[in-house]
Amino acid sequence: MFARKVAARLKPNSLREFTNLIECEILPWLRKQKGFLDLITLAAPDGTEIATVSFWDHKENEEAYNSSGYPQVLTALGALMDGTPYVKTFYVVSSTFQRVTLSWPPKADDPVPETGAAQPGYLSYEIRPEICD
Repeated sequence: MFARKVAARLKPNSLREFTNLIECEILPWLRKQKGFLDLITLAAPDGTEIATVSFWDHKENEEAYNSSGYPQVLTALGALMDGTPYVKTFYVVSSTFQRVTLSWPPKADDPVPETGAAQPGYLSYEIRPEICD
């Protein structure tokens, strides 16, 4: 699994619009992309900085998104950004989410059992329709 972190500064008073675009336009589109698994959006308390962490099943799918999808997302969010976002890709080597596959396989003599159970309270892919109307 791969994680893609994007960090950026937002223009003043644009956090609500940024969040609405992510929830109502970007996230539904991302869910249709091959290999997309999840997205976490973070905001600084003052609303001037954001970070998103998207999770991808394979490096090839993250790279395909980077070359074809990310420019479209950047265009959609560009008017709200103050400067150029910082992008970095990571291997997911450890996670408390029970339904993920790690990028670095465990040693053959130390397998990690698959539980198949979703983590209690995990709300991935839950849409809050009240903000998208």
